[in-house]
Amino acid sequence: MKDSPTVALVSLGCAKNAVDLQLRAGRMIKSGFKLSGNPDRADVCVVNTCAFIESAREEAEAEITRALELKSRGNYGKVIVCGCYPKRYPKAKGKFPGVDGWEGVPVRWEEPEVPGLRFTGKAFAYLKIAEGCAHRCAYCAIPGIRGKYRSRPMDSVLREARVLIETGCRELDIVAQDPMLYGCDFKTRTRLEDLLWKLDEIEGDFWIRVLYSYPSEITPGFVDWMARSRHAAKYVDVPLQHTVPEVLERMGRKSAIEASRNIADALRECIPGVTLRTTILTGFPGETEARFNMLLSDLRRMQFDHLGCFAYSPEEGTKGFKMSGRPSRKLAEAREKAVMGQAQALWSVKSKRMLGKEFKALVTSPGVARMESQAPDVDGVVYLDSDEVGDFVTVRLDKVKGFDFEGHTVR
Repeated sequence: MKDSPTVALVSLGCAKNAVDLQLRAGRMIKSGFKLSGNPDRADVCVVNTCAFIESAREEAEAEITRALELKSRGNYGKVIVCGCYPKRYPKAKGKFPGVDGWEGVPVRWEEPEVPGLRFTGKAFAYLKIAEGCAHRCAYCAIPGIRGKYRSRPMDSVLREARVLIETGCRELDIVAQDPMLYGCDFKTRTRLEDLLWKLDEIEGDFWIRVLYSYPSEITPGFVDWMARSRHAAKYVDVPLQHTVPEVLERMGRKSAIEASRNIADALRECIPGVTLRTTILTGFPGETEARFNMLLSDLRRMQFDHLGCFAYSPEEGTKGFKMSGRPSRKLAEAREKAVMGQAQALWSVKSKRMLGKEFKALVTSPGVARMESQAPDVDGVVYLDSDEVGDFVTVRLDKVKGFDFEGHTVR
């Protein structure tokens, strides 16, 4: 009997991209493939790429080159490249002789009850509810790659969510380019909170965490859901990108100017104990020294619990690419370090206040857990003495290690 062909997977980029690869891998397994026990040796290697910014393109090109080198040694039979890089650069295949397939991002919804594979493991899963983007931020290439905003049918989302919970998942991480706009393209008047309340009806002990909330699109209904839901993780990821009106207007985020300055206080007032995360972009055209200092002052005032910062990467095909008044790359990176330095100083104070206290946490892998205040991949973890993956435990925090904690279970 002939052995089943094997496939090796390389997943790059964001969680939304990983969901695409999970679906692709599931279809391949259903068609007769099996995962290779050695990621560097298989009949087919699938490299799922990102192309959002320069560093992502460089990573994609390096992984494609590496896969082709392994193919030249006989380790791979075929190399398939898919995802954002081929979509954004359809003619770039010529740079990589030996690639057997060059495919962009999915153009329609695939609706299995659950992806064929779950890269995140048993404890949590990314639940993708929409594709594409309705915004046209001047720095962002995503709309050109992913297309217009397309909400996933609610029945499909709920069907997958039920299967995930029934199979042991204890955290549903809602992802899309902009979850706040869910339902905006439906004929019926549907909002994100309509979906969230339906998810809340599913029985079981689990968290629902919404990742990415455009500041000006956070509705009273969403806030009410988070405040009253039995499953909501009281955590809001609200990427501001900047706080200075003149910079936000040049970024194409004029509608978010007021919310960007007030949303942190408003959320804390309505949702006691909420954890807030944001993302900041430094070095965008129009960011003068004075405006950057205003940004630092605003961030000190708002005191986000978690913060990520990135130096601006000019992307061809976006409005920002040809804008004048752009700080040098060196200055943008220096400002990035200044923002992160300020955030780290704030975290040093906040994290020490948490020591000795007890929190509910989800064990996501042996010896590793996350609290309600920690989103996957970006906010740190708790190292503890439990190997019961998929269980909620009560943990007491003993020590801070960078952005992580050491702790122990108390019951």
